[in-house]
Amino acid sequence: MKEYIRIHEKDNVLVAVKEIAAGEKVAIDKTEVEALETIPAGHKMAVSKIRKGDEIIKYGSCIGNATKDIPAGTWVHTHNVKTALGDLLEYTYSPVQTQMEPMEAASFMGYRRPDGKVGIRNDIWIIPTVGCVNAVAASLAKTANKKFNTDAIIAFHHPYGCSQMGEDEDNTRKILADLINHPNAGGVLVLGLGCENSNIDVLKPYIGEYDADRVRFLVCQDVEDEMETGMVLLEELISYASGFRREQISISKLIVGLKCGGSDGFSGITANPVVGKFSDLLIRQGGTAILTEVPEMFGAETFLMNRCENEALFEKTVKLINDFKQYYKDNNQTIYENPSPGNKKGGITTLEDKSLGCIQKSGSAQVKGVLSYGETVKECGLHLLSAPGNDLVASTALAASGAHLVLFTTGRGTPFASPVPTVKISSNSMLAGKKHNWIDFDAGVLLKDKEMEETAKALFDYIVSVASGEKVCSEEAGFQDMAIFKKGVTL
Repeated sequence: MKEYIRIHEKDNVLVAVKEIAAGEKVAIDKTEVEALETIPAGHKMAVSKIRKGDEIIKYGSCIGNATKDIPAGTWVHTHNVKTALGDLLEYTYSPVQTQMEPMEAASFMGYRRPDGKVGIRNDIWIIPTVGCVNAVAASLAKTANKKFNTDAIIAFHHPYGCSQMGEDEDNTRKILADLINHPNAGGVLVLGLGCENSNIDVLKPYIGEYDADRVRFLVCQDVEDEMETGMVLLEELISYASGFRREQISISKLIVGLKCGGSDGFSGITANPVVGKFSDLLIRQGGTAILTEVPEMFGAETFLMNRCENEALFEKTVKLINDFKQYYKDNNQTIYENPSPGNKKGGITTLEDKSLGCIQKSGSAQVKGVLSYGETVKECGLHLLSAPGNDLVASTALAASGAHLVLFTTGRGTPFASPVPTVKISSNSMLAGKKHNWIDFDAGVLLKDKEMEETAKALFDYIVSVASGEKVCSEEAGFQDMAIFKKGVTL
């Protein structure tokens, strides 16, 4: 097992793979550096003297400035480092060309839909238009799952659909419509109350054209017994969905969302880079990856901007970043106060530290598209999506934009799920061993004897099996969640 990792030759810090005890000597560049204090696993140690005000370099980039002199061998963290990030910025497009050789596309076993889309699940979804009918939706799903022998019948719940205005109201309608149209659902029951702002008649223009056999509507106020009527509609939807069978489909049709949460000091070294390698493999075969959580791009955004295929996409990425910064300012919040207590405990010091690790998930492909919140992907390749860092909100946004599944990297662990299969990838093997009921893939093996290419191939093969029907831990546990981004007032 490695004892430490120096990510880039320019770095003036290393990351301890295991705890480095005070007095322990570490060999760096043909010299020895003695640890002046205990360095926790996942945390940083200075490998040379850093003067007050100097840049802390990790990933070959600045992650902050020293707030005091830091002798070689010293623990480098929040007590002696501050962010170097400022406010709204102006950017210059300096394109970086990346060459990615196409590969022959692998295949998975999925479902072809009549509209040309493909799905990796054939579930029945119950989607409320308003939070008032959440309990009815849950009761229908519970009763139907007991009565019918079929793939999962899932009731999603949310508190919105009424008492909203403007952008909030529009966002709710877009996300609900996106989920109603999602090809992972073989059939959908849209459950309304009747008096809500986002009632079914208002929602239909957002949904657009739909197959009346696949999507059914129920307004609870319009029927005598919503449970009885709902069960009849669910039985009809199940009958329709049962006509689909898995068949061989090119991996070029697969859309994968990329998200991290509860990151630690290893996330940017193991889990996120291996997801980046997976993303490159997928894109080389004609597939699509979507990277989101915009606030966790701050400090690393220029790397993404300069990978934009053209200047128009660069300008859209600039707007993506600065609009989110303005959202913080409009709400009188500090833009860069992002790393959570769990992040800091795991070894992440500043937002730059977190962001430079976060964007590793994007691999090396050119950016082919920039999506607004609730916008669905329409072409293959790497896309950036506007959504916050919150795990459930961002993962729901990925599903709504068309992701068949979400790759979720984590150093701390979480049991949550999104509307689509959510693959939990641990950054360290201790987490994978402790929470085997949460974690689907262990990227911590990269800290031992596994090579990146080998591990990325193993992840790719596993994702093909998930796309072909293998359930992830959260599916086995029966967890399905969704959350909609809320910006405005509640009436």
